[in-house]
Amino acid sequence: MDLVRAGKEIYIGVIGVGEEDEKTAGLAFEAGRLIGARGAILLCGGLGGVMNAAAKGAKETDGVTIGILPGSDRTGASHFLDYSIPTGIGHARNAIIALASDGLVAIGAGYGTLSEIALALKSGKPIVGLETWGLCKEGKNVEAFPIFTDPRDAVEAIFNLIRQR
Repeated sequence: MDLVRAGKEIYIGVIGVGEEDEKTAGLAFEAGRLIGARGAILLCGGLGGVMNAAAKGAKETDGVTIGILPGSDRTGASHFLDYSIPTGIGHARNAIIALASDGLVAIGAGYGTLSEIALALKSGKPIVGLETWGLCKEGKNVEAFPIFTDPRDAVEAIFNLIRQR
């Protein structure tokens, strides 16, 4: 178990597209399973797609899952959440997810995911990608965070980055 970092729980944010997609759902499920198996708390947006699949994976290993919901009630929340927190602030909840996480795993390439990536980078949070956005600045590619194709590599990398802090 990798639960303790200086006496505190580790919160891993899993961010990604809300639409159901077999490939990204599979990546998210496996990432969630690996995060849960290591004893970290999985934090996500609490709805469908990547969020639901990651929470389902974490629950398979008896992991703890928290969803930060965009609406003012729990309508549409994943059934795999231990705690669902309605915010009523829409996409602004992405800032809560980015800032409340010790590190993040971005899966897929939705625009909401891109906003969470930017917020994580701006706030200096460790982040890794799993088949997600690449970035460029002034017309040149920027390697702002590592991007992986294998969930095991991504989860191992995020734990290592958090440990280095």
